[in-house]
Amino acid sequence: MTYRGNDPISDGPLDNAPFGHSPESLQRDALFAELDNAGVELGTYDRLIVDWIARWDYPTVATIASLIRRASRTPK
Repeated sequence: MTYRGNDPISDGPLDNAPFGHSPESLQRDALFAELDNAGVELGTYDRLIVDWIARWDYPTVATIASLIRRASRTPK
């Protein structure tokens, strides 16, 4: 899933917990999309962990997705 328009994942630093709720399936899609956009190659165990994290609360998952996004955009 690629978010466009009303993208719930922050591009910048968070000073407060993200607000809202998202179904587990959309949280999973967001995490996999951010990892894919960052060029992260995933193994079987990696995918299991992403599936597990996708079941966590929305503020935590949205923050992790935001961290992945921001890390992938940082010049090396």
